[in-house]
Amino acid sequence: QVQLVESGGGSVEAGGSLRLSCAASGYTYSSYCMGWFRQVPGKEREAVATIDTDGNTNYAESVKGRYTISQDNAKNTLYLQMNSLKPEDTAMYYCAAEMCRSAATMTLAPLFGYWGQGTQVTVSS
Repeated sequence: QVQLVESGGGSVEAGGSLRLSCAASGYTYSSYCMGWFRQVPGKEREAVATIDTDGNTNYAESVKGRYTISQDNAKNTLYLQMNSLKPEDTAMYYCAAEMCRSAATMTLAPLFGYWGQGTQVTVSS
């Protein structure tokens, strides 16, 4: 079955950087769109960045220019490089996968059927 395992979260001061990884297994990785989402208690899960099978990417306005989503198809691994972190970036970050055609259309959490367990990112001021 599909398995997604995130890693790389942690605590960092504002202005710092973290890189999240998501190891995927149980399906043909290159056939799926992948995404990073985040959620804080009491709020809906929001899309951070998505990437499709052609390598096209889509970012939330709040992270454009600071975050970079990428993938290594040979390693079945998704990454999220997060730079210039802000306290408002504090959240649980989730990796997601679903078959799709375009990253730009996959901006809502309910569109993704497969999820990892999440990794916590905490940014202090």
